[in-house]
Amino acid sequence: MRSTRLSRTILRGLLGGGALCIAFSLPSAAQVQTQTSEKKGETTKTVTVERAEIVHIAGNDVVLRMEDGTLRDFDNVSENVTFMVDGKPVNIHNAKVGMKLEKQTIVSSTPRVITTVENVTGTVWHVSPPTTVILRLENGETQSFKIPNGQTFTIDGEEKDAWGLKKGMKVQATRVTEVPETLVSHEVKATGKMPPPPPVPKADVPILVAVLPTPAAPMETAAARPEPAPKKLPKTASDLPLIGLLGALFCSLSLTAMTIRTIASRLASPRG
Repeated sequence: MRSTRLSRTILRGLLGGGALCIAFSLPSAAQVQTQTSEKKGETTKTVTVERAEIVHIAGNDVVLRMEDGTLRDFDNVSENVTFMVDGKPVNIHNAKVGMKLEKQTIVSSTPRVITTVENVTGTVWHVSPPTTVILRLENGETQSFKIPNGQTFTIDGEEKDAWGLKKGMKVQATRVTEVPETLVSHEVKATGKMPPPPPVPKADVPILVAVLPTPAAPMETAAARPEPAPKKLPKTASDLPLIGLLGALFCSLSLTAMTIRTIASRLASPRG
């Protein structure tokens, strides 16, 4: 008895396995009519703006002062990171300290529902309720289908579930699947503004020029300034006046000496 039951179980497994192998080996592209439709909802956009100023550049490293005053250090900035300045791309190599940067990130979200409708018509060849049914399709091929929960079949105008299927029944089934999802896209706009050049003074405004003071030379009047000695004395008169002056000087000295001698002799002689 046990051997007979075991043989029947093995036979059923082999038959079922063989049917499934045949079903899965057959092409299914032309066996099931499938229609897919898409319904999109309204797109919503979220814009995030970040502003900063370049305060330091060293090679590919840059320090930014954010709009809230905080400093952020970016190391090894790629050359592919560019900002549009006056319609031209600017990367880390031609950026300048003082440049104003602005980055706009636009996130677009679009909800959609993808609806798939599958229609199949065939004859029940084997059924394993409530999960699987093998149908012989109109072109003579067989194909295995998984039965979703709650799936119904139309048989002679009546709807039946998997338990109501019998071999040889001609069935028509329609499966509708709706998959909601959200499409998300990102768009980044990076712009910059070069630091302004120093202001040019107006023409009617005097320009102040700072001059370092130099030590002033001492002032000399014409009277105090000595005249340079002539290399050769000019010859303006003869030597006679000089000789006469020397003679008068010697005479005066001689008279003075005689007077002194007379006074000295009187003082030295005894009074008589």
